[in-house]
Amino acid sequence: MCDICVMNAVKDKMLSRRSFLTAGAVGAAATAMGAGLGSTTPAMAAGHGTVHDMTHTLDTEFPTFGGVPGIGYDKAFDFAKDGYNLYNLSLNEHTGTHLDAPLHFSEDGTSVDEIPVENLVCPLCVVDIRARAAEDRDTRLTPDDLKAWIATNGPIPDGACVAMNSGWAAKTGGPEFRGADPARPGGLHFPGFHVEATKMLLEETKAAAIAVDTLSLDHGPSQDFATHYAWLPAGRYGIECIAGLDDVPAAGATLVVGAPKVGGGTGGPARLFAMV
Repeated sequence: MCDICVMNAVKDKMLSRRSFLTAGAVGAAATAMGAGLGSTTPAMAAGHGTVHDMTHTLDTEFPTFGGVPGIGYDKAFDFAKDGYNLYNLSLNEHTGTHLDAPLHFSEDGTSVDEIPVENLVCPLCVVDIRARAAEDRDTRLTPDDLKAWIATNGPIPDGACVAMNSGWAAKTGGPEFRGADPARPGGLHFPGFHVEATKMLLEETKAAAIAVDTLSLDHGPSQDFATHYAWLPAGRYGIECIAGLDDVPAAGATLVVGAPKVGGGTGGPARLFAMV
């Protein structure tokens, strides 16, 4: 067959296939619309109307537990020179809004990539201790706080993330977030979970995660990390430096946890959002 004949034959087949695919796509779209899907995601169709970002922006200025930047940028390619931008990042797993996987505080616990995906979409329970934290920056979320939440909102749902709202998310721009104070013993000063509240959740609920709007699941002065050692080795995970808790209700929201899928990781920065 001559070259031009071959080219025309290929062209005809391509046009025919394109017409078939276009018709198929239109048909599929019509079917979806007919089924009532439209442009609404299934999650939103299930009763959620708004989405809230629950994640702090991570940069070199974001406070860290150790006091040094948790992320570094090394620009490997530049748009003016190379036609595109690309950074090599150096990253502390436990910086910014991030996860603590069970492996973080256990010898052979689940790594961050092994957390079951069904545990990363959670009913969100927000326990508000802002008033007490404003008076005592070393306060902790207690079993009484959990009992009060349950009395108002009902049982903690299976698979829930129980989040402490201490008001600390608003302090990330200054030294109060870490609470390092040479005049006060104990190093850092910020709220966290009391180990007895942690034990209550382990013994009486099937919560999948706990979250804090501070730098640690344990309060700042902790020397033994009792909450970490109680919660994480039990196969549950934690979230630290969560944002946006002021913008969601005490009950009824769904938290979606964009956990990093890094093999063998003990945690890592995550993108969180809540559907309300």
